[in-house]
Amino acid sequence: MNKLFALLVLIPQAGLVAGPPPPVPDVDAVRVWNDSALEIVRLKRASDADAARTYAMLNIGMYDAVNGIASARGDRARAFALRDQKGAPTHGDQQAAALAAAHAVLTRLYPDQSAQLTERLTANLARLGAGPRVTAGRAWGETVGRDVFTARENDGSSPVETQPAGSGPGVFGQAWSGTQYRNMVPFGIASAAPYVGSGPLPLAGPDYAAAFAEVRLLGNGAIPDADKSAVFQYWSLLAGTDQPPGEWIKIALNVERPLPLPDKARLFALLGMALADTSIPTVMTKFTYRHWRPQVAIQQADADGNPYTEQDETWRARAGSAGSSPEYISGHSSFSGAGAAVLAGFFCADRIPFTLVTDSAPVDPATGQPWRRRFASFSQAASDAGRSRVVGGLHFGFSNFDGLAMGGDVAAEILADRLLLKSGPTHVGACPR
Repeated sequence: MNKLFALLVLIPQAGLVAGPPPPVPDVDAVRVWNDSALEIVRLKRASDADAARTYAMLNIGMYDAVNGIASARGDRARAFALRDQKGAPTHGDQQAAALAAAHAVLTRLYPDQSAQLTERLTANLARLGAGPRVTAGRAWGETVGRDVFTARENDGSSPVETQPAGSGPGVFGQAWSGTQYRNMVPFGIASAAPYVGSGPLPLAGPDYAAAFAEVRLLGNGAIPDADKSAVFQYWSLLAGTDQPPGEWIKIALNVERPLPLPDKARLFALLGMALADTSIPTVMTKFTYRHWRPQVAIQQADADGNPYTEQDETWRARAGSAGSSPEYISGHSSFSGAGAAVLAGFFCADRIPFTLVTDSAPVDPATGQPWRRRFASFSQAASDAGRSRVVGGLHFGFSNFDGLAMGGDVAAEILADRLLLKSGPTHVGACPR
């Protein structure tokens, strides 16, 4: 009887054969919440540095929540960013944890957006279904998000400070706010001081005169050039957009290389840290050198002491304005250098094509739609973004080159030292594992 019973158990029976378990829904928490952050940055008209800080805190929250559960399980444990694995449930759902952590960060950063954000959280949790795994993951994620916010609440990014207007040859002549970001505690680098730019070229030298001549010609608003104007507008990203750091978040979202949640969360945490940390030496450099913008430099060239520069009191930048912060260093360039370096380092390849429509893209007359551009590599997009500031008449070429290098250097330190495996090989060459 026992043998017969065992045989019957092994024979598939019609209508009783168990099929594969239903697939677990993929709510793509990283995309959902980065899209939400981009929306909020636009709505709040956040500055580039404030936007970068938001993206960093959001993505660190998701990474630490997901990594905490993986580390508690002993599953390819990695170093944490701000919150260790203490208290992480081994049976918690990682997607629920990421959703809840992001919600906890954003609702604390922007409490007036809580209703919409909570509605989004509820809808996405419902897709995961009920059960102890989801409940545990959500509770853990809420804890991580709260702790990430608390850790960064007094990080030097507030209250707002303003540098008074300067005067004299080579000096930016307006007051500008947001200078408190030079005091912000870094997310991933040891110190921002080594990354401060070496300074603009000396006014009296021939190299400055060459940079002067370049922007005087290419950035001249009186010289019609539809291509240059379109490139400038494409990357202009004024207040009310996702800001230059947000475009690199969008680029990462548009890369056509599927990643599992732990890897995707790590990529965006590295990217967020690099963008936020780049804002610190960028502001420090602007604050230190307070260099004048090309429009003023050209209009007042008779005072620069350089026999090779030519004054033009009527000169106006293609951008339509002189610029609202000191010229050196180009923030568009530094953020782009950081973004491109993180993505190329993470994927261990720069030449990964992607398509991007920026928040400020002009309308393509051929299609009636915003200009949709295809880039062959991350470095190509970064170079294009930086160059747009020269043809827009807002920056000298040396500010673009130094900005790209600054961002790349900040990213290199973060890729070398942060969020690495706790055991085993941590790099393939310069590329983090």
